[in-house]
Amino acid sequence: MLMQSNVVRIILIRLVQAVPLLIAVSVIVFGLIYLAPGDPVRTLLGAKAMTPGAIAFLRERYNLDDPFIVQYLKWLWQVLQGDLGRSISGNRRVINIIAERLSISVFLAAMSAVIVLGAGIGLGTWAALRRGRWIDRLTVIFGLLGISSPPFVTGLFLLYLFGVILGWFPTFGAGDRFLDRLWHLTLPAIALAFSVMAIVMKITRAAMIETMVKDYVTFARARGLSARRVLLQYVLRNALIPVITAAGLVIVSLVAGSVYVEVTFALPGLGTLMVDAVSKRDIPLIQGATLVFSLLVVVANLLIDILYTLIDPRIRFEGVKS
Repeated sequence: MLMQSNVVRIILIRLVQAVPLLIAVSVIVFGLIYLAPGDPVRTLLGAKAMTPGAIAFLRERYNLDDPFIVQYLKWLWQVLQGDLGRSISGNRRVINIIAERLSISVFLAAMSAVIVLGAGIGLGTWAALRRGRWIDRLTVIFGLLGISSPPFVTGLFLLYLFGVILGWFPTFGAGDRFLDRLWHLTLPAIALAFSVMAIVMKITRAAMIETMVKDYVTFARARGLSARRVLLQYVLRNALIPVITAAGLVIVSLVAGSVYVEVTFALPGLGTLMVDAVSKRDIPLIQGATLVFSLLVVVANLLIDILYTLIDPRIRFEGVKS
């Protein structure tokens, strides 16, 4: 009962600590309009003609005559109500445009995460159990190759080999139904996951090798426990703690790499939406897409932090003590 109350308390502390970060993200996103050189009205208009009527409308729409803090608070209140403004290039609500693209990016990130965790942890464990053998050396070479390969390079290679030459997978589009989308996003997910998977594999291998020589593992083997139980309950569980610690960087890598992968495979996701918005200088759309990307990263890191608390009992007791 005490352990459960400690876990709940730590989770609440993590939630409270995430609030200032979310506020900082919102301030940075709102400030994008002022980072561009020149008049904010000129930035908002983009390539459109600067007529007196358009200038007056934008100054009223975005409260540009008010102090910065007043503008920010009004914008934040609109965001909390689900209003991210209207796209300048498409004259549509930004929230609707993002909603149309979000599912593809989330599906791609989920597929990539499954590949990263499944293949990365699996290959790292396999290499550690066969340390010094040919399979261990092969996985080390594979890891170096993966770390040195950017997502767009891997994507172009996979696209040319399996899409153009062999014709096993489609070369563009995201598909409609679940299985069709799974087929369309296989190559993009592998391209996005490849370099990150190599990092997870190396971390898992090193953590497994370090954990297997611990005293509690030797004691578990001396008690006559099966090799499978020792591996799953004593070695792998403790070796996953460094992997979870690095999961925050994994998420950032997946989010950053998704932009390149979506452009490479012509996927209508948030990444291509961001690129299109930047090329058209569509500030409201850039703000909306950046805010969604940032919120996804913050929420995912918060969930990982909570998972880390649940797995490692030391964090529960040390966190409550502090």
